[in-house]
Amino acid sequence: MRYELFISLRQIRARKFQTILSVGAIALAVMVLTVSQAVMVGFTGELYNTTVNKFPHVSVSPQEGEDYIYLYRILIDDVDKIEGVSAVSPFLTGKASFMFKTNSFNAELKGILPLQENNIIDIEADMAEGDFRELEYSKNTVVIGSKLADKLEVNLGDSVDVSFPNANPLSLRVVGIFHTGSPLDESLTYTSLNTAQEFYDVPDVINGLSVRLKDFNKDREVAAEIEKTGYEARGWTKTNPEILRTIAIESTSNNVVLSLIIIIASFGVVSTLNLSVIGATSQIGMLRAMGATVSSIRTIFILQSGILGLLGALAGTLTGVVISLAIGQYEIPTASSELYGGLTNIPIIIRIGDILFIIIAVFLLNLLAGIYPAQQAAKLDPVKAISSK
Repeated sequence: MRYELFISLRQIRARKFQTILSVGAIALAVMVLTVSQAVMVGFTGELYNTTVNKFPHVSVSPQEGEDYIYLYRILIDDVDKIEGVSAVSPFLTGKASFMFKTNSFNAELKGILPLQENNIIDIEADMAEGDFRELEYSKNTVVIGSKLADKLEVNLGDSVDVSFPNANPLSLRVVGIFHTGSPLDESLTYTSLNTAQEFYDVPDVINGLSVRLKDFNKDREVAAEIEKTGYEARGWTKTNPEILRTIAIESTSNNVVLSLIIIIASFGVVSTLNLSVIGATSQIGMLRAMGATVSSIRTIFILQSGILGLLGALAGTLTGVVISLAIGQYEIPTASSELYGGLTNIPIIIRIGDILFIIIAVFLLNLLAGIYPAQQAAKLDPVKAISSK
């Protein structure tokens, strides 16, 4: 062991109270950073799951000046061949008025191919009652959202009258009720593509394609490729920019606050080392008189700073991980769950990469924070330092 490290460790052990305060301040800051990062990543993931994964990553519209896509089977084949595309689903959607007994409400009626549509947004996972796939083999059927079902006062198996100007009125049997915890529960309904084409009296056409990607971050690139076919295509980042803005604002504000916490904790280390320099003035003088170089004195105090930072970072991350896991077990009361989009637990995601980054960043920051007191110690005149005892 180099004597600089030996002396650094001895100084840390000798000043137990100051060491505990310094390590505690850093650990507290790192704990807050770790817990906050786990919660932020968890909520970001939940935000993506409840938004980005609940609608198409890319939406394809008819060519300019057209209301429908006519040769949609050829277009589906072309889009499906684009690198990064994992699923494609055609749809025909429009407004419709739903009536049951004396209750009447307007909603979107979306005609789809059930298997393909489920590959886009996994509707089956949100089914509260019934079978989504029944749309595939039962004619004149519909799947509606839970809030719309409550407003219409319909149950599974009931038939609702569907009408709209210039459309062919139909009676559709409710074969499923879905619940997403979003506004879609009262504004969206699903029927088969053939039923929608019959209702809107537009045989063998669609007015859009839904596309799911292997990597939703590549929506702009895939949309650009699709537009080469002559059809309009828009990625989710273009159709829903508010999601990106929300995440960016939350992430930036969180990082600024937490960085300030870490910097404040690092100043605590600087204060401790400055006091250590004052208290060890005579020892520094004796070390210099015994042949210790200016570089060695500087190294001793920088090592002290780094060790304190590392101890604080390790203790803080360990405590933060434990607290984060405990928070993740907390169950949100049912009454409050609806306010948070149906969340039952606080979402927590702990990433090893984040933990390692926090430890390394705090360690390096404290090394830098130790440079000033180390410089002050190295500048001490040996004779004056010894005589100051």
